Amino acid sequence: MSDCIFCKIISKEIPSEIIYEDENTLVFLDINPATKGHCLVIPKEHYETILDVPEDVLCKVIKTVKKISSALSKTNPGMSVVQSNGRAAHQEVDHIHFHVIPRSENDGQLLTWKAGSYAENESKSIANEIRSSITP
Repeated sequence: MSDCIFCKIISKEIPSEIIYEDENTLVFLDINPATKGHCLVIPKEHYETILDVPEDVLCKVIKTVKKISSALSKTNPGMSVVQSNGRAAHQEVDHIHFHVIPRSENDGQLLTWKAGSYAENESKSIANEIRSSITP
């Protein structure tokens, strides 16, 4: 996609600090890192969200996420892997990407959410709604 910043990084129109590249995926440092070493893992083909990516491509991307996670685990005690879809989930670039963020005990990052709860019988109703929406 011509106006996608990640597609421009793939085509080398925009410089980036590339960490890893293979036939299907590209990994580069996030220019606004949550922590030092924060990587973005993307497919080389343009897909907006996880719902758009063919399963075979998604499998290749996840394998790269694992490869980068393994490398980061050698020098970091933890990591967060984050993937968001749509503006409501704070997806800022319309090209599916996984954040692989090195973590340490006192890194100051709060990648958490406010815990909620269900009213009586609400969880059963919501679970049934989700189950009925799953396609084989």
